[in-house]
Amino acid sequence: MELRQLEHFVAVAEEANFTRAAARLHVVQSAVSATIKSLERELGMPLLDRNSKRVLLTDAGAALLPRAHAALEAAREAVDAVAEARRTGRHTAAGHDDLGSASRRSSAPR
Repeated sequence: MELRQLEHFVAVAEEANFTRAAARLHVVQSAVSATIKSLERELGMPLLDRNSKRVLLTDAGAALLPRAHAALEAAREAVDAVAEARRTGRHTAAGHDDLGSASRRSSAPR
C-alpha cells in the first residue's frame, strides 16, 4: 500500500466523485480510477460502490477511511519532523555521538 493510493482513496471518498477527486489531486480521472482499483485488488475488497450519480463507501471503505487519514497525517508529521531537524541543525543520532555507540549498547550482553 502506498501513500499515493491512500491520498486518492481519501479524495474520492470525500468528493464522492472520481472526476472531482482527480481535479483536486491535479491528475487525470483514469489515474485515480486505476489507483483505486489497484488498492482494492491489493486489499481484496471493494472500497467504493460506484454508480452513475455518485460514489459511496462500502463497509470496508468506511473502515479504511479514518485509518487512511491517520496514515497520511503520520506521513506529514514525519516530513515535518525531518524538516524541523534540518532547520535546527540536528544531524547526529538523537542522544548519541554516532550510530555505532547506540547499536553497541543495545547488543551488549545483560
